[in-house]
Amino acid sequence: MNVAREGGAARVVEGALLWEPSPEIRASANISRYIGWLRENHGLTFSSYDALWQWSVTDIDAFWQSIWEYFDVQGHRGTGPVGSGRMPATRWFPTATGNYARQALRWQGERPAVVFRSEKGDCRTLAYPELTQQVARTAAGLRALGVSRGDRVVGYLPNIPEALIAFLAAASIGAIWSSCSPDFGAAGVIDRFQQIEPKVLIAADGYSYAGKAHDRGDAIRRIEAALPTVRTTVLVPYLSAEAVPDGLRHGMRWADLLQDADELQFAELPFDHPLWVLYSSGTTGLPKAIVHGHGGVLLEHLKALSFHMDLGPKDVFFWFTTTGWMMWNYLVGGVLVGATVVLYDGSPGYPDMMALWRMAAQTGVTYFGTSASYLTACMKAGIQPGIQADLSRIRGIGSTGSPLAPEDFQWVYDMIGRNLLLGSFSGGTDVCTGFVGPCPLLPVRAGEIQCRCLGAKVEAYDLSGQPVIDEVGELVITEPMPSMPINFWSDPEGTRYRESYFATYPGVWRHGDWIKVTPRGSCVIDGRSDSTLNRGGVRMGTSEFYRVVEKFPEILDSLVVDTGQLGREGKLYLFLVLAEGRELDEALIDRLKATLRAELSPRHVPDEIHPLPGIPRTLSGKKLEVPIKRILTGTPLDVAVNPDTLSNPDVLPYFISFATR
Repeated sequence: MNVAREGGAARVVEGALLWEPSPEIRASANISRYIGWLRENHGLTFSSYDALWQWSVTDIDAFWQSIWEYFDVQGHRGTGPVGSGRMPATRWFPTATGNYARQALRWQGERPAVVFRSEKGDCRTLAYPELTQQVARTAAGLRALGVSRGDRVVGYLPNIPEALIAFLAAASIGAIWSSCSPDFGAAGVIDRFQQIEPKVLIAADGYSYAGKAHDRGDAIRRIEAALPTVRTTVLVPYLSAEAVPDGLRHGMRWADLLQDADELQFAELPFDHPLWVLYSSGTTGLPKAIVHGHGGVLLEHLKALSFHMDLGPKDVFFWFTTTGWMMWNYLVGGVLVGATVVLYDGSPGYPDMMALWRMAAQTGVTYFGTSASYLTACMKAGIQPGIQADLSRIRGIGSTGSPLAPEDFQWVYDMIGRNLLLGSFSGGTDVCTGFVGPCPLLPVRAGEIQCRCLGAKVEAYDLSGQPVIDEVGELVITEPMPSMPINFWSDPEGTRYRESYFATYPGVWRHGDWIKVTPRGSCVIDGRSDSTLNRGGVRMGTSEFYRVVEKFPEILDSLVVDTGQLGREGKLYLFLVLAEGRELDEALIDRLKATLRAELSPRHVPDEIHPLPGIPRTLSGKKLEVPIKRILTGTPLDVAVNPDTLSNPDVLPYFISFATR
């Protein structure tokens, strides 16, 4: 291991080698079997992952056709081309038909399809035949309510089996699914669901978090009242088995929705038929309603889950998420490859930071997915998951949501296990997958994402719009991917879609992140490009700043904001959440400034440092950098941010008061 020592503390060097796959892992990896299949069936030979990636983003039609063939997609391929047209007007498999739910439920046998756990102590397991039966009964019930192809079915649900069952039932019919977590306020849910005019609302009576029950009866009444297209509201009794709340127009219980069904029928749908609607964070305006198709999601998730995460029928797959984050849609894709999917509802820190690790040990999780901020919180809490629980079955750790610092990489290998693939994953709701991520054929290096994913032509563009290597640049995608949005809802001309991704570089997708592609082909994500710290002409991503600040044991969390605007430099503010019993005294301020000066640059020493009770985050855990910058530069709160999109809107008044001062 490569470390540097500064001030007596060990600092892991970015790029330090932490893990290499053994010959046995390489030989048994799903991606190795795929490479062998390409050789035997298509006469293609690849000497390295990079060579395979180059082929996948150059001979694009052949690559995606091979994914259809290799995974034996259950549908009709048709005779048309694989893809046609340039971004943003690319069409995929225009003559093909299929159904996501049919592929997901092709797996049978008595293996568990779903394992459910909650902080309340709930335990449920559904084998694949039972999941199929429950989906069939739910689909029959939805049809009885008048749901047909193209109708919208929405869920206001915790991460419980009914959410997965309802989604697959809707998909089997050809209805369009969309969901929000019940920790969303009513206004935030209405902003999302009103756009797509649902016919059926499926809602749980409440949820539990950090030991406290949260009744959602009032929120459900408000949501239903604001959705005149809803014909039926189906209540899932999660907190209690009481009657349907009063005041609903068309309320019924989940048990009454289920109908007898001999077998599950699947609508035969075009490749680009809408599967679900996901939403942008909506922190600065009405959330974008992002529509993805059956075929694009199916091919992308088969590829990513099997080849990059190395998942299959022997795996137990967990990712900590809610139904309001795209990682839920990615998690439930585990059934596509025959894995057992673990759904968890509750706080990751209740009753303590070992809660999820104990659950993983009890359920035999083999792939444990979470956020980078959770791994950092575990490190700061001083827990030792691999010692305090039996995590011997875990062979993969996934991290997403924000960049994972080199020190966090090292902590995973020190405290969870040496013989596992740590896969930092970066992508977005926009494509419901990762552009860059893990690969079981490649080594893991501290602070680096192993590779650009197959079929994703990710490049770093410099200020002149030219690709660069080993330099930080704009993350762009220069060739189309099937899971790019079909469109945005209520954007028939595609105007908002083009403005969101293609306004800067016509025909090239600009994602809004900083990225560095190393000569090895690995990647480093350096934060959002629209929240860049530009000091004296020296540009820097926020993730590098957080890495320096948050290694201090006195600091639990941080937010850095550069108020500079085009043509003039502003102030650099650093806001800190301190550990219990710690104070922001002069000694700590001096140490912080000295460390930032030494590790970053004198230009990146904050003008002011302030303590505060919490860092504002979206419901999916992302720091609210850009909206806070807008507040600090004079934008009114109702224009800068929608409080209903935050997990902790109670911290916003601090910034409003600060901006006024």
